[in-house]
Amino acid sequence: MRICLKTLLTATATCALAWAVPATAQSTPTEAPASVEALDPVKADAAAVKDVDPALWVVKDADTTIYLFGSVHILKPGLGWFDDGVKTAFDASDQLVLEMVEPPSAEVQAMFGQLAMDQKGKALRSKMNDADRAVFEAAMGKLGIPAAAFDPFEPWAAAMTLSLLAMQKSGFDPNSGVEKQLTAAANITKKPIAGLETMAFQLGVFDTLAEAEQVQFLVETAKDIDDAGATMDKMVDLWAAPDPEKLGALMNEEMTSRVLYDALLTKRNANWAKWISARMAKPGVTFIAVGAGHLAGPTSVQALLPAYGLNATRVAY
Repeated sequence: MRICLKTLLTATATCALAWAVPATAQSTPTEAPASVEALDPVKADAAAVKDVDPALWVVKDADTTIYLFGSVHILKPGLGWFDDGVKTAFDASDQLVLEMVEPPSAEVQAMFGQLAMDQKGKALRSKMNDADRAVFEAAMGKLGIPAAAFDPFEPWAAAMTLSLLAMQKSGFDPNSGVEKQLTAAANITKKPIAGLETMAFQLGVFDTLAEAEQVQFLVETAKDIDDAGATMDKMVDLWAAPDPEKLGALMNEEMTSRVLYDALLTKRNANWAKWISARMAKPGVTFIAVGAGHLAGPTSVQALLPAYGLNATRVAY
């Protein structure tokens, strides 16, 4: 599976690094912002910040407003997106809703150990044929990591970790991701934070895939290891432009498994559209940030809302 899938659970992949990757191969993460001012590009070094204006949508009735913002879970530092219309909508909101609220690190480690490791002790590379194994081992070699380090992993966990390492090598940083910065701002301003899903659910989406599907995910990740950064750069450019239509088209082009596409996007989008419909029955203002891929293409959250008598409108800013 292509790079667009592997940015969905960067918290999980980061956890994987602590399990298998030598400390010398792990990049030191940057600190999350400590103040709202640190998130404001107007108050940062103007020369170091590129101003971008990602797409924002709104769903509203007489007493309820819900903003929909497409996030990127892992970004390169220096993009000024948390300003203008996005920050105005965030500041006006009573609550921040994310795909998932990350649990404490100890809980994440325990959950990852239970789900992402093969409980029967079957080595990862024994699940591949000779050709696929060669592709995987070559990709690991390019990152300077012994292939045996990933042998305890389920294929999906190895794929996510491999992807994260490749993107970090290209300059992407999970701590520069949208959710990290929104969470920091919400904590500073005492804004409640809720999740549409749990980490256990998200891990389960991958863990319940057939082994052959997981191996395909891993092998395609390995095949694309040299292009990971460039592909992600292209997606971030479309997010920043913003051009959600082209982003959706690119994601459809990059997806090669309908099973995984439906598991990661279609089914979850349907759940979230239903959640938004229920939330509209309660007054207030909510700011929802989910992966930009969920707000692009024919099965996007917005495309599913009319079934509930709702319409999402692009916010001009």
